[in-house]
Amino acid sequence: MTTPTSVLEHLDRTTHQIFGRDDLVQRLESGAPMRIKFGVDCTAPDLHLGHAVNLWMMRYLQDLGHRVVFLLGDTTSRIGDPTGRSRTRPVLDAEQIDANARAFLAQVGLVLRSDPELLEIRRNSEWYDRMSITDLLSELSLTTHAYLIARDMFQDRIASDDEIGVHELIYPVLQGFDSVALESDLTIVGSDQLFNETVGRHLQAKHGQRPQTVITSTITPGLDGGAKQSKSLDNYVALTHSPGEKLGRLMTLQDDLIELWARVYTDLSSSSVADLGARARVGGPAARDAKLDLAEAVVARYHGAVEARRARAEFIRVFARQGVPADVAAVVLDQEPRTMVELVRELRPDLSGNAARRLVIEGAVSMNGATVTNPSEAVRPVVGDVIRAGRRRWFSVAAPPATHE
Repeated sequence: MTTPTSVLEHLDRTTHQIFGRDDLVQRLESGAPMRIKFGVDCTAPDLHLGHAVNLWMMRYLQDLGHRVVFLLGDTTSRIGDPTGRSRTRPVLDAEQIDANARAFLAQVGLVLRSDPELLEIRRNSEWYDRMSITDLLSELSLTTHAYLIARDMFQDRIASDDEIGVHELIYPVLQGFDSVALESDLTIVGSDQLFNETVGRHLQAKHGQRPQTVITSTITPGLDGGAKQSKSLDNYVALTHSPGEKLGRLMTLQDDLIELWARVYTDLSSSSVADLGARARVGGPAARDAKLDLAEAVVARYHGAVEARRARAEFIRVFARQGVPADVAAVVLDQEPRTMVELVRELRPDLSGNAARRLVIEGAVSMNGATVTNPSEAVRPVVGDVIRAGRRRWFSVAAPPATHE
C-alpha cells in the first residue's frame, strides 16, 4: 500500500530540500491527484542525466495517478531567466523558441508518461498574451523591490557594477505567477530555481490558493568530479546520447562518485548502491567493474536491459581488447597529405583547432592502432585506414561512390 510516508521515502532518495512538506503530506493524504508544475525555459533544449532526476521523480508520481503539467515558458523565454547569469541573456525569437520547445518535448518523453490524464502541455503565452498592462502592474504590486533585489545573484551584479535589466528583475514574478495560473500543487526543481518558485508560493498565498510544495533535487558533480553536468564543460551524459555513448561517457566517471551517481541516476536498490560504493573504494579492477555495473544500470533505465548489455559488451570489446566498434563511421577522404591536426579537424568539425591539437597531444588519436601525438605529423589517409579521433570516435576511410558514365 502506498502511503504519504512511503512516497516521501521514495522521493527522499534524490531530494535535497522540501519547502511546504506539511502541505504535501496533506495533499497525499487526501488522495486527490496533484498538479505537478514542470516549467522549462525554452532556451536550452539539451537535457542530461542531471535534469532527468526531476523527471524520474515526476514519473514516479505519475505512476501513482498524479498529473504533470509541462509548461513551456514561451513568453518568459523571450525575457530570459537571469538565474546564474552575470550578464543579460540575448533575447530569442519566436522561431527559435518553438524549435527548442519541440526538442524539449521529444526529450522529456524519454522519461515521462504521455497519457493525456497524466501529462498536460501548456504555454505561458496562454495567460500573458491576454494580460493587460493594468493586470500586469497589479500582479507586480504584490511583490516588493526589496524582496527581489535581495537575491544573491542580483547583489553580486551590483557589487560587480553590472547592469540589471528591469525585465530580469521581474522575471521571478512572472515565473511565480505561472504557479497561480496553473494552480500548481507541487514543483520539483534544481536548487537554482528555488527563489523563483518560492515567489510562486508567495503569489499563490496572495491569490488565496494553498501554496505549492517546492522540492529541490540532488545535484551531483559532473563526470570529471568538478562542476555540475554541463554541455559546455563536456562533463555530462545527455538523454539523447546513444546507449553506447552513454555507457562510454559513464566509464570516464571519477571512482569516488560511483556510489553517489548510482543513488541519484539509477533505480538500483539501496543495498546494490552500497555494494557499488564499497567496490569503488577498493579501486583497481573492482572499481572498474563497479563502474561498468553502474553504467549498464543507467543505460538500461533509458533503453532497456537488452541494449544495456549490448552496449556493455561492445565497450569491453573495443576498449578492454582494443578492438574497433562495429558501427565505425565510414568517411570519404582525398588522399592528399595533411597534418594530423588537420585530419582531426576534417573528421571532427565540432572541434576547434586548439581542441583538435590537444586531442592529438594527449594521445587520443591513432591511425590503424598506432597512436599519433605530433599534431604536425604529415599523414596521407588511404582507403581502409581506421582512425580514432577521441576516446569514442572512430572512422574508417571508404572509397568514393562509383560514378556511371
